[in-house]
Amino acid sequence: MTEDTSTIVEYHATIKALPLSERPRERLRDQGADSLSNSELLAILLRTGTATENALEIASRLLAYFGGLPGLMKTSFDELRSQHGMGEAKVAQIKAALELGKRLVSFQGEERVVVKSPADVARLLLSEMSYLEQEEMRVVLLNTKNHVMRVSSVYRGSVNKSIIRVGELFREAVRLNSPAIIVVHNHPSGDPTPSDDDIQVTGELVRAGKVLDIEVLDHLIVGEQNYVSLRERGLGFS
Repeated sequence: MTEDTSTIVEYHATIKALPLSERPRERLRDQGADSLSNSELLAILLRTGTATENALEIASRLLAYFGGLPGLMKTSFDELRSQHGMGEAKVAQIKAALELGKRLVSFQGEERVVVKSPADVARLLLSEMSYLEQEEMRVVLLNTKNHVMRVSSVYRGSVNKSIIRVGELFREAVRLNSPAIIVVHNHPSGDPTPSDDDIQVTGELVRAGKVLDIEVLDHLIVGEQNYVSLRERGLGFS
């Protein structure tokens, strides 16, 4: 019998061929990023593999070859580009992600915007919100030192007493354990004069905040390069 010397092609399953419970992207969505290994996180950045390796296998190989994430950080663009299956787009994505991680680690809390007055909030949002064509309501989340933790957009289109749900205003503050918030919304007309609805909403938010143990420090209304602080005017704050 003649021996079959034909080339045997080894089968490599693509990421999509894996069960849903084993795919890195789906696991990140369902279980959170902290449940994934470095190889799985890197595979999400790579997205696709080659004819002989899927993205997860490439990620594992790169980590082993360069000595983990610290080694990848030190590796030059061209050296990483020379690896099989690594095009410029993939290398750029990895380098960008590693740089973001490095910047986050070196980030100091003192660098965050500190809110000491309504003017500080205005400087943060005035230029962006002054010329919006629709009404928007945003919530500035603060930590115990009045550093801005996040600015979340809550409503777009029409901000009035009939549509505002207190739970939505405080959702992110509760999730992030923020002890204080500042509510900001704009008047597309350019006139920041508070309406009766604005004042009523403010009072309701202040009372709800007391129940949730989250202090509503202020409600700013933004006009055309100007603003009004309802707390400064004593409107809605007892």
